[in-house]
Parts: sequence; structure tokens; C-alpha cells
Amino acid sequence: MGHIPVLLDECIAGLDVKPGGVYVDGTYGFGGHSEGILKKLGHGRIIAIDRDESVISGAREALPEDGGSISFVHGNFREVAGILDLLEVDLVDGMLFDLGVSSMQLDNGERGFSYMQDASLDMRMDRQEGLTAFDIVNSWPEDRLKKVFYEYGEERYGGLIARAIVKKRALAPIETTFDLNEVIIAAMPAAARREAQHPAKRCYQGLRIAINDELGSIRDMLECAPGRLKRGGRLCVIGYHSLEDRIVKSSFAALAAGCDCPKDFPVCVCGKSPVMKLITKKPIYPGGGELESNPRSRSARLRIAEKI
Repeated sequence: MGHIPVLLDECIAGLDVKPGGVYVDGTYGFGGHSEGILKKLGHGRIIAIDRDESVISGAREALPEDGGSISFVHGNFREVAGILDLLEVDLVDGMLFDLGVSSMQLDNGERGFSYMQDASLDMRMDRQEGLTAFDIVNSWPEDRLKKVFYEYGEERYGGLIARAIVKKRALAPIETTFDLNEVIIAAMPAAARREAQHPAKRCYQGLRIAINDELGSIRDMLECAPGRLKRGGRLCVIGYHSLEDRIVKSSFAALAAGCDCPKDFPVCVCGKSPVMKLITKKPIYPGGGELESNPRSRSARLRIAEKI
């Protein structure tokens, strides 16, 4: 099955693409969202960012930069303000960030993202960065491993799994994804092993988030992105699990509220005004047709806000 961009129609409508505008696709991936924007954009410009250098290299070959209609940047979307500065772009008409792991990375067994394929423990979105899953699994202390699994992976047996990993690695390093799967599965109660989803799924989510500092990247992006939008510019963010969505929801709410004085203050003393208005008070989810054609979209949720 070819790549299917998640919530494509909803994102294009949410961005309210203006012909001739300038837009940021902060997670280029296979380029499906950028292609959708280009169809509405005409002679405008897209700034396409991705953490994975192989994605950017492949994109340049498939769709070369041609006079500024699309500019490819290898980088982390948390640095969107600095990237715009380097490109000498002040304000843009819209930004889109799809926070999911690229299916390109999931399906490439060598990257170590998938518990379904045996590979070295890696999980780096940007392979130029240093920290790998092997480093965390084989060197982090038990309490930090528990946090990774319990808080980031939302794995209720995170403590048991962390303890089992520490015992196992004392005998020999845990080298591969299948080695890690074996330890995780053995540490879990029998009832948990019989659940519909793979027993290692939540632990892999936790490791991936920790290795790539995904939550920190989202916070940094949300702190700087609104300041680089033109008035009326849209910010669209697709999250896939509660940790991501909670950050986006609370950030959008704060930007829309402006005042952050305690509720019992009779008058505002902080002097802050709303920066954004909410276009979606509740997230947009994929419809039945999309879920049927792209099951990986089932956990996606889109939130949209507009610069005031």
C-alpha cells in the first residue's frame, strides 16, 4: 500500500491555504501533506522540514527545489524559528506538524522502531544524533527506565519491565529488538501478554519518545511557532497519543486565553492578551473511510488554531 497522508483534506481545509502564501510543513515525511498544500498554493512557497536526513535527500531528488516553491530543510521542528531566520523568512501563512512516526521509519526494519522486525536497538529519527535505544536499555538506571515505560509509554507494568531489563543486561547486553521483546514479554503477567496489541508496543513508544525528546520538541515548537505566523495564519497539529495531545490542547488553550492570572483575582494584573483563537474546540478524528483505507490513522487527532 502506498503512503496515505493522515487527515489530508481536514489539514488542507484547516490551513485555509492562500494562493501565493508561505507555509511550513514541519514533518515532511513522504510529502503527502505538502503535495496537498501545493495544489492550492499556486506560486507560493513551502518550507519542508524533517529530522530524518534520508527523507530530505530523497525529497530533493524526487522534487527538486525550483525557484523557491519548496525549500527542504534537514532539522527538528522545535527549531522552526531559527530555520525561518536562516531562510530570511519573517512570518508565514500557516504551519502543519504531523507528530506521528513516519511509516517509512516504521517499515524500515534496520531503524529499530518496530517490535515486529529484528534489528539493532536504534529508534533515532535523526541518525546524526547520538542517543540510541541500545544506550537507554543498557545503561540507564532502573528508576529512569521505569519512567520511560510508565510515563512516556503509559505501560502499567513499567516497573516490572525495568527491573527485568536491569537483571538481564547484568548478564549480557540487550542487543536487538527481539532480545528486548523477550525480556518485556517475560516480565509481564500472563493476562497482559494475552491482550490484543503486542506486549512491547507501549515500551517502544516510551523509548522512542525518550530517545528523540519528542515531548520537549513539541513544547519548544508551540512556544515559538505562533510568533512566526501572520495575522490570520493557521497552526495545525496532528497528535497520536494522549501525551502529545495534552501538550497541544493546553498550549492552544493558554494562547487563546491570554490572561493567566489566578481565577480568584478580581482583575487581570498580568496584562497578557489572547494570541490565538481556537478553530477546533475539540479535535478532529479520521472518518470511517480513512480508517478503512489507512488503519494507522486510527489514533490521529487534529487541532487547529488561528493567529489573532
